[in-house]
Amino acid sequence: MTTKNPFSFSCHDLPRRAGEMREYELTYDEHEPIGVPLLAVPSEGPIYVDLRVEAVAQGVLATGTVSAEALGECTRCLDPVTFDIEETFQELFHYQLDYRQKPKSNPTEALVDLDEVELLEMEGDFINLEGPIRDALVLNLPLNPLCSEDCPGLCPTCGLKWIDLPADHAHAASDIRWAGLTDWKSPNS
Repeated sequence: MTTKNPFSFSCHDLPRRAGEMREYELTYDEHEPIGVPLLAVPSEGPIYVDLRVEAVAQGVLATGTVSAEALGECTRCLDPVTFDIEETFQELFHYQLDYRQKPKSNPTEALVDLDEVELLEMEGDFINLEGPIRDALVLNLPLNPLCSEDCPGLCPTCGLKWIDLPADHAHAASDIRWAGLTDWKSPNS
């Protein structure tokens, strides 16, 4: 079975006996950019996952450490920044449940349990690691990346970096409402 999702992982080698475990080192080189607009793991940036899958009574427990490098720009001075990410995740992927064979001896059992709808399920022998990997990466990125904590940013008037400007850098205050009259000459002059 081939899938188009690069994060789909086959657990075919894992016996479905509780207590069985396998460990893998995965590298994802082909994926969409993952992150926020100012800082993201680019599509050409590798994502490394140390993955341990364990068979449990309900399904497969996936535990992993995700490592990647996010690229972006400083929110103050717009210089390029890199941010190293190393986070862990743990998700339980349930074996596929056949809801049609569940006995309905009680009318209240026919109601949909909202907690069950949110369960991650295996698709045959495959688990989809995209959600856990994406959550591990995105939820740990800074919303306002900085090149350094004391980055002074840009001059709001000329747009040059404060760090490159002299200490006495200043601009004459002007009222932009009168800017259209700066070149006006009186007819009497």
